[in-house]
Amino acid sequence: MSAMAASAQEGLELRGAVSERDINDDLLGAPTNSPVIDDAEPTPPRNSRPPAAARSVPVAQDELVGSREGPAILDEPERSGRMGPDAIRTGGIETRGARLDGDGFAPIGIRAGSFILRPRLEQGIGHTTNANSSTNGRSSTFSETALRLSAITDWSRHSLSIDANVDWRKSLSGEELDELEGGIRGELRLDIGEGLDGTVGAGYRVREESASSPSAISGVEDRPLRHTLSGTAGISRDVARFRFGLTGDVHRDTYGDAKLLDGTVVSQSERDSTLATARLRLGYEISPAIRPFVEAEAGRRFYDERSDSAGYERSADRYALRSGVELDLRENLNGEISVGWLTERPDDERLAAISGFVTAGQLSWSPIRGTIVDFNAATEVEGTTSAGETGSLLYSASLAMTRELRANLSGRAAVGLEYRDYAASDAHDRVIWGEASLTWWMNRYAGITGRARHEIQKSNLPGRDYDETSVYLGMTFQR
Repeated sequence: MSAMAASAQEGLELRGAVSERDINDDLLGAPTNSPVIDDAEPTPPRNSRPPAAARSVPVAQDELVGSREGPAILDEPERSGRMGPDAIRTGGIETRGARLDGDGFAPIGIRAGSFILRPRLEQGIGHTTNANSSTNGRSSTFSETALRLSAITDWSRHSLSIDANVDWRKSLSGEELDELEGGIRGELRLDIGEGLDGTVGAGYRVREESASSPSAISGVEDRPLRHTLSGTAGISRDVARFRFGLTGDVHRDTYGDAKLLDGTVVSQSERDSTLATARLRLGYEISPAIRPFVEAEAGRRFYDERSDSAGYERSADRYALRSGVELDLRENLNGEISVGWLTERPDDERLAAISGFVTAGQLSWSPIRGTIVDFNAATEVEGTTSAGETGSLLYSASLAMTRELRANLSGRAAVGLEYRDYAASDAHDRVIWGEASLTWWMNRYAGITGRARHEIQKSNLPGRDYDETSVYLGMTFQR
């Protein structure tokens, strides 16, 4: 009997301790690592395992690979609206968006309603051996300012992301340099339900035309500005293992006037055009990680002026057929890559069609924690208003590796290749470039960045070869 009495007494003391702890938690607030329990459900036994849905807390890719590009949000609830007993408790507003991997130099982000904002500012001094990337370009020492802002929602079902940037380079000595480039892009992803997903996006970009552009005017004091407006809308649906998708895109380019050295202003309005396309995609899921697809595209390029100054009608019909594969191995490898054939046929029979092999891709691979390898490829149709010429196909590809060398030291190395194939001609341009940079973080908010880049263009057309080497040193600020 004495043993039973002792056991009962011990149980009373234990229940009293638990009750006192619960009362203190109610008065002082539960610790941030306490589990969140849905009061509408009965409390499970303390030694029971949570259901599978509660254990599968979604983790952002950046959190797994240690990228510095942005914070990982780990407190997104399940779509059912319930959270299991071991779900992560949401912290205060001022701490939302902080990384939880112990990286003391990653950006925290700023909470603004349902958005997480991540601003970044770079300010420094650079030097280039070829200020305008031209055959006779001269060296220049310049000040460079770069501002980046990304914003993303933490909604449980849909998502909205916005990215904006402004880059300004102003010469301090040497060749005159005053370049401003910037843009903004937003994308809304919708989980409509019943297997339907939707995407809506829009963007704007402005930049000065490069002196190495095949349509560039020689002997100019101010090169024309190129304004680009883009919009996209698409919808896709999963039916068994098949995915059907339909996407419409609109892309408009307008050009400002060019000012010659003698003060003459040359209008570039005959180059203004709008490209409208529709793409139909059919994919088949071999596994949750691999989905091959085929895609057909049809569209038309409309020039604002029916005929240019030389009397050519340059509006054209566009057709393309591609085949590729989508990959989703979570944090290890994701993205898509495709190859195919594209043609643009101008209305004027005197102009040759722009046709050729095309490729596109965006792949991100994380072989080990703290390392990200990115591959990008694209093919662009470049129009022209030169008499008797149609334009060219520009192929571009790049491979970049970002690595956290130490907790407060990150590095990036990249190489790229561009190839311009002129229509109905054996003429071509070839560009090869390489870049390396290091950032040493003094604390979570400020670091020192150094960067070096070399670029070479070779062409079988006269007067188009150039090479450029540039270096940069500056401060990086982030939040």
